[in-house]
Amino acid sequence: MENAVQDARRVAEIGKYRVLVDPPRKDLIALTEIAAQIARVPMATINLITDDAQHQVATHGFDGAICRREDSMCNVVLDAGAPVVVPDASQDPRWRDNPFVTGEIGSVRFYATHQLTTPEGVVIGTLCVFDEQPRSLSDEQEHALVGLADRVVDLLELELRTRELERSNEQLAAFAGQVSHDLRNPLTAVTLSLTMLGDDIDPDDPEDADKSFLVHRAIGGARRMQTLIDDLLKFARVGGELQRGAVDLGGVLDDVVEDLAVPLAKATVITGDLPTVTGDAVQLRAVLQNLVANAAKFVRPGEPPHIEVDAVRLDGRWRVEVADRGPGIPEEERERVFQPLARIDEEVDGSGIGLSTCRRIIDAHGGRIGLVDAAYGGTCAWFELPD
Repeated sequence: MENAVQDARRVAEIGKYRVLVDPPRKDLIALTEIAAQIARVPMATINLITDDAQHQVATHGFDGAICRREDSMCNVVLDAGAPVVVPDASQDPRWRDNPFVTGEIGSVRFYATHQLTTPEGVVIGTLCVFDEQPRSLSDEQEHALVGLADRVVDLLELELRTRELERSNEQLAAFAGQVSHDLRNPLTAVTLSLTMLGDDIDPDDPEDADKSFLVHRAIGGARRMQTLIDDLLKFARVGGELQRGAVDLGGVLDDVVEDLAVPLAKATVITGDLPTVTGDAVQLRAVLQNLVANAAKFVRPGEPPHIEVDAVRLDGRWRVEVADRGPGIPEEERERVFQPLARIDEEVDGSGIGLSTCRRIIDAHGGRIGLVDAAYGGTCAWFELPD
């Protein structure tokens, strides 16, 4: 039963990478050539092993094929957890009767293999080098092959994430097209009403001074929101095209705090020195506004928001942190909340698309974003941007 569960997981992991249904990939073939050069042997292969077969998805020195799993040499050591090096397989009781050794399929003598393990810890196959002559490997060669096996998985993961991002872009673009009308019309009506109200207020009348200030601030916020919507919708449609330039994050944060004046009315907001970075000002502003708004919303009962925004210089990048003293987010939920429509607290207003949009923006900038525990309890939302 345990083996069946392992096989099911292995087949599912292999299916994600689509290697068995697409033509042989040149990048994987190149890695088999490098593997053969490292080991100084004529043949190398990347094997993916399903519940019933071994698939040689990339090869060097021979043509790849599919064989029964029970005939596979690598199947014997699939769960070894360490590199396997065999100077002469014909002298090893594990393989001396194997058809790849006896001449029925091949005449392998020297054989070395290392498992391909996904980030989820599932072994999906092997990187294998072999020769029809007995030989051995040095420690340096063995170490290099282990590293190369890891690179095979890295390439599979990179292609998978690229496909997922493309699919996410398509979904978001479709979503943007559907909601753009619904977003623009109410905001246009609000802006028009505020403008008409402002026209009826005499800014020179002391009794109307406060009204004039509030109306004009609301109009400014509505216009910035219109710009934000337009640019984010454009961003979604064009698949992540950025208008790069110098962005003063300190100035951006000032605008964010002004726009969030109502939810921040009772909040303590402490800001450090924020850097000037290279990026898209409108989109980075959307990130900061979302993170600060979240910090204002998620508070402990009876306590006002306490928000600290600061930045630290790391190796070749800036890390910006927005910390609160709210109830916090369980560690097991911190990745899920970046998925579209995911919400951690149904009693708090929100659509559940804010953090997913933030991740998309930061990814487009070549950065990273995540959540950790804050120093005084609560959550610290951070993002990093490269130089």
